[in-house]
Amino acid sequence: MASAIRGSRVGAGPMGEAERGDQIERASVSYWCANGHEVRPSFAVEETVVIPDQWDCPKCGLPAGRDKNNPPSAVVNIPYKTHLAYVKERRTDKEGEKILEDALRKLRGDDLD
Repeated sequence: MASAIRGSRVGAGPMGEAERGDQIERASVSYWCANGHEVRPSFAVEETVVIPDQWDCPKCGLPAGRDKNNPPSAVVNIPYKTHLAYVKERRTDKEGEKILEDALRKLRGDDLD
């Protein structure tokens, strides 16, 4: 039985790999985060390519900017609040106990109003 990949070696890329065409010119841009990390993504050099002002640091996750001396500050993440957390902001424990007591009395039929 003859091999279908005659004349090729194991791990070789697709045939005609050298005929892919010219690569576009690329430019590396430096970004720095508040922890001093530098990241250098590369972008195509074309009129239509917009280079972003900020980039996420792959080492710490903070936003990184193009000004080394003035990196952007971290985004403030407000944690999710439950319904109970909002209620506790509006009512004291004593008020909550009174409301619960009134509701239980109404359920039991003790309410004579």
